[in-house]
Amino acid sequence: MEHVVNLIEESDTILVGAGAGASAAAGLTYSGTRFTDNFGKFIKKYGTMYMTDMYAAGFFPFPSQEAKWGYWSKHSMINRFLPPALPLYKQLFELVKNKDYFVLTTNVDHQFQKAGFDSNRIFATQGDYGNIQCEKGCHQKIYDAEKLFRQMDQARKDCLIPSYMVPKCPVCGGNMTMHLRCDQYFVEDESWHEAAGRYADFLKKIGHKKGVLLELGVGFNTPGIIRFPFEKMVRENSNLSLIRLNLNEAVVPEGLGNRAIGMNGDMAGIISEICDVMEKKAGASYESK
Repeated sequence: MEHVVNLIEESDTILVGAGAGASAAAGLTYSGTRFTDNFGKFIKKYGTMYMTDMYAAGFFPFPSQEAKWGYWSKHSMINRFLPPALPLYKQLFELVKNKDYFVLTTNVDHQFQKAGFDSNRIFATQGDYGNIQCEKGCHQKIYDAEKLFRQMDQARKDCLIPSYMVPKCPVCGGNMTMHLRCDQYFVEDESWHEAAGRYADFLKKIGHKKGVLLELGVGFNTPGIIRFPFEKMVRENSNLSLIRLNLNEAVVPEGLGNRAIGMNGDMAGIISEICDVMEKKAGASYESK
């Protein structure tokens, strides 16, 4: 813990890489009672074969557009619009706010923005639960769906939304879908490319400064986006260190030596402890003066 705190305090830059485990640790779990309490009607209607958790339910072959948006509007409300900024994310912001930081995340729940992170310092590579797009990606534009999802949430009956609420593509007239990377039709619009460009610019400068790659809850679902690139960056640049926090997949390459630390366990508790240690050090330093 002391080594972790020292690495963060002595760094000039911090690159945060966050996966699904970060939001799960923050409280946005997709299974258990949080799923059964919120989606009991869906489980009863469609059965337990597919409706095992929120992730699996997203792949259910819904019989109609009314059924599809009945589910996704609920999913988005529960995971994107209703939750406030959660404590773990607010503590993360306190850790990095005075540093030159950037966030690379595969999460789509908008928690970083809610916690105060600068939107221009976030690259959400996999989309956003708050947006929709043409199902076939006929044009490179996404649409804010908050108002629509709130209306669907109020109008939903028997897990279905009214037919007149089913969104249609304004260009081709076809079906719309969630803006989530799940196939070759995922829309990378202008804002996505601008965020990708800002991330590329950040990568160019971190090699010239003392930096920390703070990896949070990244497993082996999509390791090629964050986990493996972070290891490669540290391996190729002696100015960088890796801090990997994960529930049970925090192993780090031995070849990175003391520039890589893996901590298994409850991420919320670990982040809270890091903040506490830093606060105590800052208080002791102030008192000594």
